Amino acid sequence: MAHSLLVVGSIAFDSIRTPHGEASDVLGGSATYFSVAASLFAPVRLVGVVGEDFPDAHRRVLESRRVDLAGLQVVEGGRTFRWAGTYLQDMNERRTDDVQLNVFGDFKPVIPHAWRETDLVFLANGSPVTQMSVLDQVTRTSLVVADTMDLWIETARDALVDLLAKIDGLVLNDGEARMLTGEQDLARAEQRILEWGPRFVVVKMGSQGARLAGRDLMEGCPSIVAPFLWCTANPNTFKMAQDNIDFYSGTVITDGEDPQEAGERLYRTVIDIASGTLSRSETLLHTDPIDLSLEEPRF
Repeated sequence: MAHSLLVVGSIAFDSIRTPHGEASDVLGGSATYFSVAASLFAPVRLVGVVGEDFPDAHRRVLESRRVDLAGLQVVEGGRTFRWAGTYLQDMNERRTDDVQLNVFGDFKPVIPHAWRETDLVFLANGSPVTQMSVLDQVTRTSLVVADTMDLWIETARDALVDLLAKIDGLVLNDGEARMLTGEQDLARAEQRILEWGPRFVVVKMGSQGARLAGRDLMEGCPSIVAPFLWCTANPNTFKMAQDNIDFYSGTVITDGEDPQEAGERLYRTVIDIASGTLSRSETLLHTDPIDLSLEEPRF
């Protein structure tokens, strides 16, 4: 049976600074990123709001990914939600520098009548009051997951806690989990959130993947849910460890493969693993912790 997927939440322009560069007014928003990712698996029905400054090019990006925009509201004379933030040196921590809700501040989602029996619902980042209003409009859900952030924890915590009793899962980062619960220990924070109602909680951990906790999960369930892919272009490395390697691009050097074709092979590999195919490390039951670091190339 094919499932339908309804996404409601923020569509934004993001301005981001990192130790490695910065970008201004790029397409962002929780609903945007979730819709594009989810479209790899199923058609997406997106409900959101933008201003007149939202360009047609951004609409075409979404439409090209099987994202139905029949629920997109465009406010005449309005400005699209804007968020600005800085990612700190280790890229795991970020600071919100500026928030301009604009049309998103008055967003009252209206779910098209034909979409109200959608069984899978993702409440992307937004006011918990707005998220609750979506639940009042849908009638046959089998799974509801919500995303939140520090802004709503600071300004609408009580409404967010009320929402937790109505949903199946919550997604937030580790700092937000601590902020919401007042617990510094993440295991205690997760337990507190589960006591408020959700069946599971996903805590994003930046470069360390994510933690998954739930009432229906066995004690000791592995906490990292992001698969590890080992890629190399070094022929010697591939020769010595090919049973452990998911993707080899050394064919560009040794066999003259077109880099575009190699990129397409890598894309298909990532999609296959994201769709459930086991990576080599999963097949071989590797459980050792992995340390990742970024370094500037040496010449």
